[in-house]
Amino acid sequence: MTLSNEYGSSSWELIVAIDHQCGGEQKESTLQVSGDLHIGGVMLKLVEQIRVSQDWSDYALWWEQKQCWLLKTHWTLDKYGVQADAKLLFTVQHKMLRLRLPSMKTVRLNVSFSSVVFKVVGDICRTLASPGFYSKTMTPIYDPVSGTPVSSAVAWFGDSPLAKQSWNNLAFSPSNCTPESLAKMYQPRTLVDKAKLNAGWLDSSRSLMEQGIQEDDQLLLRFKYYSFFDLNAKYDAVRINQLYEQARWAILLEEIDCTEEETFIFAALQYHISKLTLSSGSQVFTTEAETDEVEAALSNLEVTLEGGKAENILEDITDIPKLADNLKLFRSKKLALKAFKQYWFVFKDTSVSYFKNKEAEHGEPIEKLNLRGCEIVPDVSVSGRKYGIKLLIPVADGMNEVHLRCDNENQYARWMAACILASKGKTMADSSYHPEVHNILSFLKMKSRTAAPQDISDVESMDMKPECFISPRYAKKYKSKQLATRILEAHQNIAHMSLVEAKLRFVQAWQSLPEFGLSYYIVRFKGSKKDDLLGISYNRLIRIDTATGDPITTWRFSNMKQWNVNWEIRQVAIEFDQNVSIAFACLSADCKVVHEYIGGYIFLSTRSKDQNETLDEDLFHKLTGGWE
Repeated sequence: MTLSNEYGSSSWELIVAIDHQCGGEQKESTLQVSGDLHIGGVMLKLVEQIRVSQDWSDYALWWEQKQCWLLKTHWTLDKYGVQADAKLLFTVQHKMLRLRLPSMKTVRLNVSFSSVVFKVVGDICRTLASPGFYSKTMTPIYDPVSGTPVSSAVAWFGDSPLAKQSWNNLAFSPSNCTPESLAKMYQPRTLVDKAKLNAGWLDSSRSLMEQGIQEDDQLLLRFKYYSFFDLNAKYDAVRINQLYEQARWAILLEEIDCTEEETFIFAALQYHISKLTLSSGSQVFTTEAETDEVEAALSNLEVTLEGGKAENILEDITDIPKLADNLKLFRSKKLALKAFKQYWFVFKDTSVSYFKNKEAEHGEPIEKLNLRGCEIVPDVSVSGRKYGIKLLIPVADGMNEVHLRCDNENQYARWMAACILASKGKTMADSSYHPEVHNILSFLKMKSRTAAPQDISDVESMDMKPECFISPRYAKKYKSKQLATRILEAHQNIAHMSLVEAKLRFVQAWQSLPEFGLSYYIVRFKGSKKDDLLGISYNRLIRIDTATGDPITTWRFSNMKQWNVNWEIRQVAIEFDQNVSIAFACLSADCKVVHEYIGGYIFLSTRSKDQNETLDEDLFHKLTGGWE
């Protein structure tokens, strides 16, 4: 304490370290302050004492012991609880960060270490010209001289060669891995291993510095949630490419399961995309999807005036179409063999009814299944001529599992499209029904194996190593020539696709996998004596047996009444309809990671290598292949 007549009765000394960016090594400054002095006054005193002429607008005070920023400059030291033993750092809020993108490329960006991660990620996305959900609000920019629409890339990056190259690096990324490096990368073998991958997500409601991230640390930028907004080939080239890259690595590292047939489809699409990317060279800046918007508008007007295509017009707009056909049905039961039985099915509105035969259609059905809100899982093997649809219909205590079997791909496409729309509360009268049927048929065509034509029968002519497009497990299973043959066979069905179309088709195929969108966590349910796995999707929770990997119970978010978190015991409690309630503690990650899923936020997030308690450095090294 000092003399009251000199400083006042309540003044005391506050030591503040000054960031080395002020020049030279980190220094300390001692200020004489009082508890009623506001933070802005502290910074003003500090700048006056430093006597260095520079822009101080980005500087703020960081409280080391409390791991928090003192950003409310009108608050006093007393209100913040700052006393003489506090260790404060006067440092810049924006610092350099190394960011590894889904394409495995690393960029260095100047980002805010004081803003919450949610805002930081949004700023990063805008910086990388990946507007995502912002693309819906984008309006075309027109050249003031010619009146023609400006290229979306030019609008975002400018017209300089350096800007174009930056955009190319983000929107187009050739395959950059070798079979050797791929084999060394971390591959989750079990669901528990997959749960470990979700342990390092940063808290979106706290800043980077509050979570132990330091300047020039390396983070991974990944799509965390799997409900993607509409992808526009004209404006979303960067986002589409980064989505494709994340999907590609998920397939290569087997983070998501797929059949052997699907594996070679993904491999063929990768091969096709790599060929187009390499052959395009520096000309990829102008994408094939960019067309004159005035001409497109005139074309749409012409189609509208002419009445459109006949097959998309309903004779009676009030008449909702229906499907009626012979299908086979099987209900999943424990300790029962899979025996399908044929019935006469009628699909009307959003419900499916089935009868003993066609003649019984006008009577009472054996059962009527309401598909609104149900899960639709494809069960298809084109080579085995199996066209199945698995319906997971929500009930009070979980899900009822019903299997339908179609006779051929055309029948499957019609019924599958109807089921998908019904699960969203739409009927076959919706305009998206026919495009959905077309997309399903196109995907089935990709799966059909076509004999390689004579001009590519020599697989040695393949200009890339086939092992680059296949997970190490399949690379060990087959010889190189066998892999090349299978990839080239599948390539014949997609060789006509453009670059953006192929990437979108890859993402769509990724989305159609049964495990798509599921993230796993190790949890302990209330009253249980052993750990379980919790699978979290965009619309449901699944309790999974850790030992067998079998689902035990499924709860849908649409049936959720309320949820809360007891932060003292770190327990999440959820109440569903019909007096169903659960409670669990998350063991593999902070329970806040789980409740963000339940909250339904949709944004990008990051994984950190520096939080040893969640994602150790060895695992980070394996995840990134040790690349710098």
